[in-house]
Formats: sequence, C-alpha cells, structure tokens
Amino acid sequence: MSDCLFCKIAQKTIPADIVYEDDGVIAFRDIEPQAPLHILVIPKRHYGSLMDMAEADDGALASHIMTDVIPQVARELDLAENGFRVVTNIGRDGGQTVPHLHFHILGGRSLQWPPG
Repeated sequence: MSDCLFCKIAQKTIPADIVYEDDGVIAFRDIEPQAPLHILVIPKRHYGSLMDMAEADDGALASHIMTDVIPQVARELDLAENGFRVVTNIGRDGGQTVPHLHFHILGGRSLQWPPG
C-alpha cells in the first residue's frame, strides 16, 4: 500500500531506529514509547491486521514472528530475564491506529493489568 506508514518504513523510505531485520520482518523502536523499551515488529508484506494474515494463510510468517523474531529481539534488548509483554491491536475497537499488522514488544519496567 503506497500510503501505509509501516510499508514506507519497511521499504526504508521513512527512517526508523531498526533493531532487527530479515527478508520478511522488520522491528524498530516506537516513536511514542509506552514503556522504557517499546519495539514494533511488522511483516514487510502489507497485512491490515492479524485477520488478513490468517485469511492469506500465512502461518509460516506468523510463526516466524512469534517463535523466532520476538524472542530474539527480547533477548538482545535484555527483556527476556525479567519479562515483557507482546500486544497486537486489531481494528478500531481494539486500538489499532496504523492499519498494518504490527506487534508491540513492551518492557523495561513492571507492566500492570488490565492494560486499558
């Protein structure tokens, strides 16, 4: 999508503080962090939400993000030992503000529940 903010970050036409990248995924620091460490993990291919990824039957990429990318980023940023939160918002009522699938990695302090 030509007007998608996260697609532009993935294409590197908008700069970002990238902490991880491979052929299908990019992870970068959120510009409005909600915790001391706040990383966004996105597929480079545009999916509007997790529902779109499910409809595309792209379970391999979803698995890669959850079992490879997020744990690696958490370890590299020293979040694994004390813990962290992974969140994805789906749709307007779910709090999704950028219509490109993304996962938030939040950590660096004790996180409370419920979140909102």
